[in-house]
Amino acid sequence: MTVTLSLDPEVEKNLMALAHQRGISLNDYLQELVAREAGMLVAGEKTSLTKQPGNLSDLLLNSPFSGANLDLERSQDYPRPVELG
Repeated sequence: MTVTLSLDPEVEKNLMALAHQRGISLNDYLQELVAREAGMLVAGEKTSLTKQPGNLSDLLLNSPFSGANLDLERSQDYPRPVELG
């Protein structure tokens, strides 16, 4: 079945961001949302919504904070001198 859905631009933007955070296409994300609402996904069942990253690169590229524009600042606490000997 094919369904055409007209979304407000802000809703579409948020859905695309959620799909991107999970590393899947918007179409796949919407398919899973609909399947879950239809009772076709059992709680705890592994889907691409709960997909674990394959490696560190995947984790960093698909971080849940991606696109959050966080302003993180590194502490300027430098190491203390150590006397050896």
